[in-house]
Amino acid sequence: MTDLTTTPAPPAPPAQPPAAAIRGALGTIEAGDTAPRRGPSAKFKTLLAVVGPGLIVMAGDNDAGAFGTYAQAGQDHGTRLLWTLLLLVPVLYVNQEMSLRLGAVTGVGHARLILERFGKFWGAFSVIDLFLLNALTLVTEFIGVALAVGYLGLPRTASVLLAAAVVIAIAATGSLRRFERAAIGLVLGSLLLVPVYFLTHPATSRAAHDFVVPGLPHGSPLSDVMLLIVAIVGTTVAPWQLFFQQSYVADKRVTPRFLRYARADLALGIALVIIGGAALTGIGAAAFAGTAGAGHFTDAAGIAHGVEARAGQVAGVLFAIALLDASVIGAAAVSLSSAYALGDVLGFRHSLHRSVRGAGVFYAVFAGLVLAAAGTVLAPGAPLGLLTEGVQALAGVLLPAATVFLLLLCNDRSVLGPWVNGRWTNALACLVVAVLVTLSLILTASVLFPGLGTAAILAAAAACGCAGLLACGYAEVRRICKGWARGGRPIDRTGRTDRAGWRMPPLAELPRPRMSTGRRVGLTALRTYLLVAAVLVIVRTVQLAAGH
Repeated sequence: MTDLTTTPAPPAPPAQPPAAAIRGALGTIEAGDTAPRRGPSAKFKTLLAVVGPGLIVMAGDNDAGAFGTYAQAGQDHGTRLLWTLLLLVPVLYVNQEMSLRLGAVTGVGHARLILERFGKFWGAFSVIDLFLLNALTLVTEFIGVALAVGYLGLPRTASVLLAAAVVIAIAATGSLRRFERAAIGLVLGSLLLVPVYFLTHPATSRAAHDFVVPGLPHGSPLSDVMLLIVAIVGTTVAPWQLFFQQSYVADKRVTPRFLRYARADLALGIALVIIGGAALTGIGAAAFAGTAGAGHFTDAAGIAHGVEARAGQVAGVLFAIALLDASVIGAAAVSLSSAYALGDVLGFRHSLHRSVRGAGVFYAVFAGLVLAAAGTVLAPGAPLGLLTEGVQALAGVLLPAATVFLLLLCNDRSVLGPWVNGRWTNALACLVVAVLVTLSLILTASVLFPGLGTAAILAAAAACGCAGLLACGYAEVRRICKGWARGGRPIDRTGRTDRAGWRMPPLAELPRPRMSTGRRVGLTALRTYLLVAAVLVIVRTVQLAAGH
């Protein structure tokens, strides 16, 4: 699994045809436009045209599940877990940058690449993982809708069905530009959390301290705290984001020439995630500080009532509207990631540029997922808040496998040519995988051994960190040795001008990748462990539900 090399790249691909026009929500780049961007005005107009994928995927990240998870962290533990957000910034950027780079250079979706480069078994395994997890995540989005409209006093059934209709309508216009405009409007709606945060009069100095100084809450069972930390990871860095980002970048027709603008878009989106997550945690902490509700999270509607008691009805209504907004954009993004992935694997047309008639199966899958999730939420009896936390934790333990496939693809020179990962990107990505696996290991141990102490946690984290560093070092030594075996000659050092125009050749023309025994064993071991960890997350969530 640590062998990040593949077969040498084929000869340089033939000249690519002119790229199609980029028609974004805020601007247009005409087909074949290769003119250099000189001056702030030209660069800003280009950024406006490219902006969208990063903002949408990150706003979708702060969805209904995030509202429940971040607000629970605040209500139950104050701001003691805010430091997790700071540590997740490089995780977010590394994962999503690799994904958008794959989309721009290859022009195909993430599921299609996994299928073609790793075979039918691994392609099906990844898509089935994604599909099942997305189905559960979609249910949490409509849980958010139900909780928001319940607080606002609106009829539950009619409102949930209307929200489902809105999600379907904004995607099924036959125009990526129209979808993107609606989505960016929802992104702006997420900023309602900022005034709500200040209306609750939070302890900002304490929050700033906890944002940069790690610590664990005192007096809570370790297994519960670890489940919540893994849920924070899962709601902040979810597998669906990788599939959505790559497919959407390819669908929008962003090319390597405009990657710097796509990265700026991603950075804006990450800033939005951190602001939203910190605001939600601070709101949950401030609304229940010194009250009987502290430490007794129920669901996001309970947070809205706490906000109302603390800061007045207007603040509570704004919080509920922000929750509704986040649920709608989250439902749209998660459903699209599933529809894109199934289109990649099953071969039906899948693009927001196509009309409903031109991509009927794509839109039918999208609408079916949305309606199924809405119908599930309308069934009575589920512990909504705990189900939300469990789904986010499940995403957290399944994420390492998705990141491993992403890392392997980004080191495949046949796929990315001169755009493959550099040394430092690989080192950071390996560290990300090690951190994610460490978290799931600690979660597993805390479920099996509830009395596990902080010292044992630190020892386990240190051991996993050392193992990760050793794995990165081994991969780097192998890379250097292979370079010496070639006489020190670089594999592919395309100049910057040629690099900007380099695109992946058609998949059918690529040489088959080498799946070494070590890589196959490593991937199988990772999948087996993650399956066990996922089962334990479900067990722990059921135990918590029974306790409530």
